[in-house]
Amino acid sequence: MQESTANQVAANATSSFTEHLLRDRPELLPFNRSLQGGASAAAPVQVPHATTIVAMSYGGGVLMAGDRRATMGNVIASRHIEKVFPADHFSVLGIAGTAGIAIDLTRLFQVELEHYEKIEGTQLSLEGKANRLGAMIRGNLPLALQGLAVVPLFAGFDTTAGVGRLFSYDVTGGRYEEHEHHTVGSGSVFARGALKKLWRPNLSAAEALSVAVESLYDAADDDSATGGPDTVRQLWPVVYTVDRTGARRVPEPELAAASRRVIEARTIAGREA
Repeated sequence: MQESTANQVAANATSSFTEHLLRDRPELLPFNRSLQGGASAAAPVQVPHATTIVAMSYGGGVLMAGDRRATMGNVIASRHIEKVFPADHFSVLGIAGTAGIAIDLTRLFQVELEHYEKIEGTQLSLEGKANRLGAMIRGNLPLALQGLAVVPLFAGFDTTAGVGRLFSYDVTGGRYEEHEHHTVGSGSVFARGALKKLWRPNLSAAEALSVAVESLYDAADDDSATGGPDTVRQLWPVVYTVDRTGARRVPEPELAAASRRVIEARTIAGREA
């Protein structure tokens, strides 16, 4: 009986792990759930939310950064949450919205890409990865309408075109390619203002890191749900760069140095706003 079941599962296998789960074990999908207790969009349940993510192109690749704060209403739920993850060797994913569902979707997306590579013997194109992520976000729409939305940023290095590319999404799974830079989350409006002033074409990776830290600092300055660099707890943003060599997490000593430069410059300026 077990052998017969295993053979049936193997025979039905596709290059999409999400489709496989949807057909055989739909209850395992993070978005195939319903709220309990009559919760609705008018009165959503209180759960931790991840906030500000920034991403930008630079000379040779793309960079993505996220602050470390998660909030639950007016309460800081976590100061240590990570919101930027490697999707595979040449792409990264940043999450904003309902933290638990977003993290589950991220893990599912990572498995989706790994499964495709094992079945097909080759990596999915960057465009294909962006499309698959959009389909997964669309699957979460029923929960999004009940107040549990997930809105990610996706970025990677297109090995065919030889350039870094950046994609944003809406809650319906709509996919939009962004040029230059983009932000999502509660502090995005303030981070975007900083990016418009500080970003320029062909930044170096080090310059892009400084711009990212500066924009997150601006977001934290005006948005209570965004956490800035914390020198007391030694907490810095999570930052990844992706270029033709692959995804790289920026080490904490580099982040600490970049954050301290921003703090020192603002201390010297002595400005109120």
